[in-house]
Amino acid sequence: MGKYMLIMRSTDEAAAEFMNTDFTELLNEIGRFNDELVRAGVLLAAEGLDTPDNTVVVDFTGEAPVVTDGPYGETKELFNGYYILDVASAQEAAEWAKRMPYTKGSKIEIRRVTTIDEFPQDNEWIQKERAWREATGQL
Repeated sequence: MGKYMLIMRSTDEAAAEFMNTDFTELLNEIGRFNDELVRAGVLLAAEGLDTPDNTVVVDFTGEAPVVTDGPYGETKELFNGYYILDVASAQEAAEWAKRMPYTKGSKIEIRRVTTIDEFPQDNEWIQKERAWREATGQL
């Protein structure tokens, strides 16, 4: 098994259509999907994100970081939320993603979440992080 992040992205138009959906209907549909993930034992985390109007951006493209308030300005895609699943493969994650409701006009990017074991274990900072994770019950 491995962790895979499903990153939900949509266009401005798809996000606007999503926001015009009946909220009760939306909660029921997504709730049913989330319940399937829970019953299958694969859901580790899932969160939606606030609207782009409530965004803060730290831009590192210049000499010094510049912080600006949202909205983003011109975007082709918005990062709207994520799921983290514990599944056997990217293909299994994709099968779950294909079943997600309210995805018209959207894309779901699937990326494997790396583990601390993939980094050099003799590195001081990796050792400190491992100790912290063990102390907080994350390992």
